[in-house]
Amino acid sequence: MQTFIDDVGLVASGTADEHEITARVADLLSALLAGGYRLPPEVTRSSAARHVTYPLYIAPDDSWSMASVVWDVGQRTNVHSHETWGVVGIYAGVEHEIRYLKPTVSSPSAPLTPAGETRWAPGQVTVCCTTDDDVHAVAAVGSEPTIGIHVYGGNIGTIRRREYDPATGEARWFVSGWDNSEDVPAQ
Repeated sequence: MQTFIDDVGLVASGTADEHEITARVADLLSALLAGGYRLPPEVTRSSAARHVTYPLYIAPDDSWSMASVVWDVGQRTNVHSHETWGVVGIYAGVEHEIRYLKPTVSSPSAPLTPAGETRWAPGQVTVCCTTDDDVHAVAAVGSEPTIGIHVYGGNIGTIRRREYDPATGEARWFVSGWDNSEDVPAQ
């Protein structure tokens, strides 16, 4: 894992081009998953109440972070943005992603426009967001919890992000925060 952290740090500090960063981080994350990396059990626990986000690494300057995000079967997120770049690799389970076109400033209160749906399986990696393409919802489908390794351009637990009502396009700001593995009981 330390080699992955060092490599992502070099990529994130080497350019400001989000599309280049996400392509290179996606390659690194694909290699990590293909290499058989195993997450510690305490950051793979689901919660019956909601999806949880465990910090795996936060750069000292908050320039990027990595998390284990865990959804129990049937849980889903609200439609949301990230306000930064991000790459997700599926570690376990199946994630159903529903993407939307990012609303424009000129039409902030119009219904969101669907932009496609994809199911992501273990070992698959996707660029979940860049600041110009950044609105989606995800759900855990299948018979086991979904676990993703997420890498973001910034400290995702402290970034102000938007949550959208897809029917109206209305947005509200939120900060997701981080979950602590000691607070999520083993199931």
